[in-house]
This record gives sequence, structure tokens and C-alpha cells, in this order.
Amino acid sequence: SEPAVERILKKLNPSFKYTIKSVLKKDSLEITDQDRLLLYNECKAANENKIIITHGTDTIIETAIFLSKLTEKTIVLTGAMRPERFSNSDADLNIGISIGGVQSLSNGVYIAMHGLIIPHQEVLRNMETGQYYKK
Repeated sequence: SEPAVERILKKLNPSFKYTIKSVLKKDSLEITDQDRLLLYNECKAANENKIIITHGTDTIIETAIFLSKLTEKTIVLTGAMRPERFSNSDADLNIGISIGGVQSLSNGVYIAMHGLIIPHQEVLRNMETGQYYKK
């Protein structure tokens, strides 16, 4: 099906131009380093220097670390603890925070979750609560 971010952006009716490109449609637990290399190469080849990646929450940190060699772009990875189609989803908030962050942050790789945008090297996850937080 269409990426959830398409439905979110349609509701937002943004006043900026954007492109959505599906690279991987996998559960994040199934993402391999080969998949991460594909994502890395897509980001590197992109004409845009501000990129938001929607990603499953289980391995988002590993992917952020893998992409951290892309120092000439601003990349924000985000996901949702509850799927976008659920009425109590956090997807809309996380996309919104990512949009604001990608426009104002300096180059680097970040994770946007739970109301925070955290540099990839400073992010931790509490496995009991599922929340991401800054070291």
C-alpha cells in the first residue's frame, strides 16, 4: 500500500515541495546491512540535502549509525510506536517534528521520536517503556 507518510502529508497540506520514494518495505527486524547500504546509496545519490526516512522502531538506531557517514546532508529518521492507521498513533507527531527538524538542524543524522530530535550518537532506548531518549 501507499506509504503512511503520504496520507500524513495529504492531511497536512504542506506549503513546501517534497518527494516520496519507497526504498525498503520491510519490518525493521528484517533489515540487513545490505539493505542499509542500499538506503545509504539512495541518500547519497539524492539531489536533496534534507531527507526524512520513515523506519521501523526496532532497528532505527542501527540504521542511523550506518547512515552517519553521510555528513553532507541532514537526515532525520522517524517511526511510530503505534501504526499511522490507529486512532492513537504517534506517527503524525513524529513526522511533524521531523519536518521541523530537518529544516533547522545542521548536517548530520538524527532520530525523531517521542517529541525529541536526538543526534544519532546520543540516542538510547528504554526497552521497558519503548521510549527513545538522549544520553
